[in-house]
Amino acid sequence: MTNLKRVAHVAILVKNIEESLKFWRDALGLELGHIEEVPSQAAAVAFLPLGETEVELVQPLTDDSGLAKYLAKRGGGMHHLCFEVEDIAAKLEELKGKGVRLISKEPVTLGNGKQVAFIHPQSTGGVLVELYQG
Repeated sequence: MTNLKRVAHVAILVKNIEESLKFWRDALGLELGHIEEVPSQAAAVAFLPLGETEVELVQPLTDDSGLAKYLAKRGGGMHHLCFEVEDIAAKLEELKGKGVRLISKEPVTLGNGKQVAFIHPQSTGGVLVELYQG
């Protein structure tokens, strides 16, 4: 059985990062690490490190992306929980063998070399779960 290493981040879907930072940074006191665009997800992401994990504020950059449709349908709020794993391919195979419904059958490699995959909320009690290997 492959092990989870840590909670990598909690992603919060927001309409506007700058507006959301008024709470997360200015009121709550989290420090903004940086903001970057993620073209493959048509999103901008603000990274707010906290100990060994991060809070990520995710803002859709287009009106027709999956994130924008999700935001329009469900509103802002927690979008997904991300776990870092040692071997993402092995973890996906393990989960498939246990009958877990996956959104990502294979890991996707991002521009920064990190690999990610998503588990369908129907298998998790309603939470979108991301696996990440960095």
